[in-house]
Amino acid sequence: MALRRFPSLLVETPRLTVRPLCADDDKRVAEIFADRLVRRWLPVAADEMEEFDGYAWCTELAVERRDSGAGDHYGIVRREDGRLVGCLWTKNTDWLTRSTEIACAVAADARGYGVAPEAVDVLALSLLLEHRFQRIELRVAPGNIASRRVAEKAGFTYEGLLRNAGSLASGRVDLESWSLLPSDIR
Repeated sequence: MALRRFPSLLVETPRLTVRPLCADDDKRVAEIFADRLVRRWLPVAADEMEEFDGYAWCTELAVERRDSGAGDHYGIVRREDGRLVGCLWTKNTDWLTRSTEIACAVAADARGYGVAPEAVDVLALSLLLEHRFQRIELRVAPGNIASRRVAEKAGFTYEGLLRNAGSLASGRVDLESWSLLPSDIR
């Protein structure tokens, strides 16, 4: 089967632009990923986050993910002032089933304003309606109430609990499975 390249997307809402990250985003991305609350829920070991490289995340890692077809890295930009307020990334893309998973991190100063659900929603809709994906997933660690609310507000359907399916800095965790399908938006 031919390798597929993940689509480079630029999508907008009245308040936000979701766009591929660029090298100039590196310091703000590093700030977002350095936040204690963001780190608590990231699916990586604590020592891996100590070595986080914002420049690599915005450049070669994003290009590598996009070119391999595995996903992409995006910035959430507030349109009123052009400030990067969060990051989205797609991962675990399966081209046979045309499915992918979205993950999100929002800066501390932008939380509580509906940024995450709005950005997840517009990215998921673009993937489903414009790029013919058939399934978009969110996986949420139980206890991550904010991410559960993002899934609910973005219109995702709870499917169940994936036992011992994830890993956080604190160790192995179950993951809630949420999905959005084309039939959910018609």
